[in-house]
Amino acid sequence: MEETVADNEEIQFERDGHVARVWLNRPWKKNCVTVPILERLDEIITEVDADPELRVLVLRGRGGTFCSGFDLDALQEDYIGSSTAMEVAVISAKICDRLYSMNTPSVAVLEGHVTAGGFELMISCDFAIAAEDAKIGDFHIRRALFGGAGPIYRVPRMIGIRKTKELMLTGKLLSGVEAADFGLINSSAPAEELDAAVEEFIGHLTDKSPFQMRITKMTIDRSLDADVHSLMVMEHLAVGVTLNSQDAAEGVSAFLEKREPKWTGR
Repeated sequence: MEETVADNEEIQFERDGHVARVWLNRPWKKNCVTVPILERLDEIITEVDADPELRVLVLRGRGGTFCSGFDLDALQEDYIGSSTAMEVAVISAKICDRLYSMNTPSVAVLEGHVTAGGFELMISCDFAIAAEDAKIGDFHIRRALFGGAGPIYRVPRMIGIRKTKELMLTGKLLSGVEAADFGLINSSAPAEELDAAVEEFIGHLTDKSPFQMRITKMTIDRSLDADVHSLMVMEHLAVGVTLNSQDAAEGVSAFLEKREPKWTGR
């Protein structure tokens, strides 16, 4: 590891070669988040996106659980019944959108509870890999709450209206296996094989051109929010930009010379 933060910090960030590893570190609270934790995550996202050496962000929780949502003690004390009640949704949505929109691909590693605000963080990542025994669901409706950071506009695009209603109106929790069957996550693995599955998956991301990864991710992220003609124009522009990049020239040369490419990210 090139950089390690203090063990007592409630959100931890390490650079590990081309991988940014971020942990929520409140296991005594099932890694529930607060506004300061989310704001620190926003700072980390900015730092990772500005570092050309970092090619993927991995988000997970300490202590065998991903994130059980927003800290209800803090919610009750600072927001419920307050004139500032909407602030928590605005802040959460802003940071989840930053996570979703960052240039660097992100992978959520899911163990234990992935509920409410943790569910929102998960759906804001590009990829999600879960332990088979994880417990994944929106959960807000069980507390007569409403998730304000993505469920109504991200989840239907992932799994469709009917499955979204099934999740959000029942508050049901899915295992990792069920979540993969729903199309909500990419894959699941037995708990003892999760780390190996994650490392294998991120290896397929870190060996690609960082430049082309940004271009492709950006166009896919916008693909559901534009008309077909606009998307065709976007694709044509992306091809033009790509064919003038150093990485494209290197990728073609490496193939013709039967060697591994050396990416510059430009």
